[in-house]
Amino acid sequence: QLQLMESGGGLVQPGGSLRLSCAASGFTLRNYAIGWFRQAPGKEREGVSCISSGSNADYDESVKGRFTISRDNAKNAVYLQMNSLKPAETAVYYCSAAYTPGTVQVMCNSAYYDSWGQGTQVTVSS
Repeated sequence: QLQLMESGGGLVQPGGSLRLSCAASGFTLRNYAIGWFRQAPGKEREGVSCISSGSNADYDESVKGRFTISRDNAKNAVYLQMNSLKPAETAVYYCSAAYTPGTVQVMCNSAYYDSWGQGTQVTVSS
């Protein structure tokens, strides 16, 4: 059974950093595009960053230069390094997967992804 598990969320002060991890079980991540999305209370889910199976990455404009997505196929995991966090980025962060072997194009629309983790809470507050 295909499962995704996020970890690394928590409480951080404005300007601080967190590194989120997305671990996969039941399948090999290297053949999947992975997306990080977030949803704040009362708001729609939005794309943060996505990486294709070919390791091309894309970012929402609001996080460019501060967030970095990476994948470690040997560890079957994808990471999201988040720096200079802002209070408005408080949300539940989800990772998601779409089976797309050998694809270089990055798709960062939630409708593209069909497997989702349970999410990890990120709270940015002083």
